[in-house]
Amino acid sequence: MTSHYRGILFDLDGTLVDSLDLILSSYRHTMAVHLGRVPPDQQWINTMGTPLRAQLQSFADSPDQLEAMFRTYIDHNEANHERLSRPFPRMRDAAAALHRAGYRLAVVTSKIREHAIRELRSCGLDGLFDGLVSATDVAKPKPDPEPVLLGLKSIDLAPEEVLLVGDSLYDLLAGRAAGVETAAALWGPFDRDHLTPGQPDYWLESIDALLALLNVEPEEG
Repeated sequence: MTSHYRGILFDLDGTLVDSLDLILSSYRHTMAVHLGRVPPDQQWINTMGTPLRAQLQSFADSPDQLEAMFRTYIDHNEANHERLSRPFPRMRDAAAALHRAGYRLAVVTSKIREHAIRELRSCGLDGLFDGLVSATDVAKPKPDPEPVLLGLKSIDLAPEEVLLVGDSLYDLLAGRAAGVETAAALWGPFDRDHLTPGQPDYWLESIDALLALLNVEPEEG
């Protein structure tokens, strides 16, 4: 480990795990059930990176409908998780290489804790992270700095020692507000135009670009 960083905070969906098909499938199902129509996918994609209830809020007419939509989304998500969610190619090898190189790793996600743990396990990423901060653990989700600050605490490092890697504008804004340097993961669903307002310190086209930045050799095979 020869970079000035000692730890890495990762977002989960869109950064470690390719779950876009699962997310959109659950969204479309929920809208069809409760609204009888499905608004454009982009309306949902633009809110990705925030907690599920916050995403659903603008579609619900009442608190009762919001909770019903939340339950429908969760049920569909759980039923289709194994079929539609997968780690990005070589992600597990990259995380393992970073772990072995001595970096302290944590996940900072807007998913509820139970589902984040399940996703890490099902994608073969469990056991590689020293900390996990979920929507369950915070009062103010991303883009507020609270989740990132808790992520720093979970790996016992100062902001200047840590890089945050995320695919959404909310990740980048939360990282900047918490005082950490940030890297935009361009292998996720958002492009440079969308992420530029977050002013990332680095643009990463691939997971190999992250390993190169951190002076870590990729795993063989």
